[in-house]
Amino acid sequence: MSKTVTFEQLKSHSTKDDIWLLISGKVYDVTKFLDEHPGGDEVILAEASQDATEGFEDVGHSDEARALLPGLLVGDFDKNSGLDLKSGAAAAQATRVAGAVEQTSNMMYFVPLALLGAYFGWRYYSTGSV
Repeated sequence: MSKTVTFEQLKSHSTKDDIWLLISGKVYDVTKFLDEHPGGDEVILAEASQDATEGFEDVGHSDEARALLPGLLVGDFDKNSGLDLKSGAAAAQATRVAGAVEQTSNMMYFVPLALLGAYFGWRYYSTGSV
């Protein structure tokens, strides 16, 4: 029977010297693999203390990478221990999308106003009113 890991236990293992990741409802001790990770240790450290499933799946890890996971397994995650299962990558993406929408919303006002101003300027100068 596998061990059940709580959110508090997951949070306590979030440093470079001792890091666990939550991927697809299972917790893995990836401390030994941190230096070998092709994407660098920052990528893994950014996903500590949260659900790293989306970040893991979005990268498109190879079959070889997935084959390493069973050897790193600590146990199953206790879903009732208080973790909102949204990864840091998803939160960062939501922030980027919100910024892009805000920037686009501003442009929706200024571009039509600039075109309208240009039209009236053209009409004013083309009719010889000056």
